[in-house]
Amino acid sequence: MNGRLYDDPREATVTGTDHGLLVGDGVFETLKVTEQGAFAVRRHLNRMSRSAAALGLPAPDQALIREAIDAVLEGRDFARGKLRITYTGGRGPLGSEAAYGPPTLIVALTPAIAAPPLTSIVTAPWTRNERGALTGVKSTSYAENVRGLGYAAERGASEAIFLNTVGHVCEGTGTNIFLVFGDTIVTPPLSSGPLAGITRELIMKWSSVEERVLTLEEAKRADEVFITSSMRDIQGVERWDDLIFSPMRPITDALAATFAQRPQADLDP
Repeated sequence: MNGRLYDDPREATVTGTDHGLLVGDGVFETLKVTEQGAFAVRRHLNRMSRSAAALGLPAPDQALIREAIDAVLEGRDFARGKLRITYTGGRGPLGSEAAYGPPTLIVALTPAIAAPPLTSIVTAPWTRNERGALTGVKSTSYAENVRGLGYAAERGASEAIFLNTVGHVCEGTGTNIFLVFGDTIVTPPLSSGPLAGITRELIMKWSSVEERVLTLEEAKRADEVFITSSMRDIQGVERWDDLIFSPMRPITDALAATFAQRPQADLDP
């Protein structure tokens, strides 16, 4: 945190007036860690810089963050992990005025297990604002996602899918969603309000994907559905609300196999 390495996270403290705590004035990134190291660092740091600019925060020092990543990865005794970068406005007033700074930078690492290949999702009862100030920003103002994920857990699912204000499928609490119709892979466009996920970005680079607005009814006609994130990779959906999908998922399985192999050849694509 702020250039100092801690073995015990309880020793790393922030001021009680840090704006990331007070008003959620901060951004973050979550990276998958494999035996080779942290995956897609460049893409994550570039997105963090875009998010910080959108919130009016000073530009993060990417070189310093890379040093911090190396520091927390060094000497780890586990292969797979979750690395979290948090960057806030720092000390500020007890309100929504701009933070005084300097910014707070935290890079933390914990062991993690691979997500299961299949999951269930539900439709959230709340909507995403596709035209809001935080649209497309990976902000620490995450309470809406916490509430959505809790809603899903209460219904035996691991993710909740939000529609946007005009009724189009948008995204999950921490995932992007893809639909397969025959041989065509479809995902909501960024204009529908989802975060530009790193895994989403790489799938679109490595495969042919069509961006298209979809209503919930249209989306549920898909032959296959999968969700993506940095920690889930590509995860097939077996149930969406009360709809059960076919156990045959050739496109999802092929993409998942490709995504499992690619990072071994290129850690920072």
